[in-house]
Amino acid sequence: MFVEGLKTEEQYLVRWHRVYRQSTMVTIDGFRGGPLQLVQQAVERKRLDARDQKKGRGRMYDEYWCVFDVDEHPGMAQAVDLARRWGIQIAVSNPCIEVWFILHFEDQTAWIHRSDAQARSQDLLRCSKSLTDAAFEVFRSQYTDARNRARALDVKHGGDGSPARSNPSSGLWRLIDSISGD
Repeated sequence: MFVEGLKTEEQYLVRWHRVYRQSTMVTIDGFRGGPLQLVQQAVERKRLDARDQKKGRGRMYDEYWCVFDVDEHPGMAQAVDLARRWGIQIAVSNPCIEVWFILHFEDQTAWIHRSDAQARSQDLLRCSKSLTDAAFEVFRSQYTDARNRARALDVKHGGDGSPARSNPSSGLWRLIDSISGD
């Protein structure tokens, strides 16, 4: 798995992995970068893993994921296209991961600026980039609500003709469902 952020995304995913470590192996690569660089790294890792597996020197992962925000990154369309072509799964949050955190508490259907999402998330969770145990308990206990809200946003965007992954949206539920085996 490849994640953009230096702290929040990795902390969030490591905690989910701890919950399901008996049934799922999650490895987070140390590389950090923008969406296109993450997908390029994932493609290279998948290619090398396939080569090693073919030579009997290891085994490929069942899935390769990239987790990133839309923010204001260049190359987003290229990253999505490259991921699709190579079978790399992506969990994109628009504008940022904090919109996913907000969805654990409430609907967020209107466009939101990254700084506003970060501030609202901090208010709701009572923490910022370093996630607390209490914040993770909210994530666990209110996960189904957040997933339902994120799915409803996908339907909303499809219904009003806005492109997939429009602001606000988050595909992190797909990754968490994969980790949990749902």
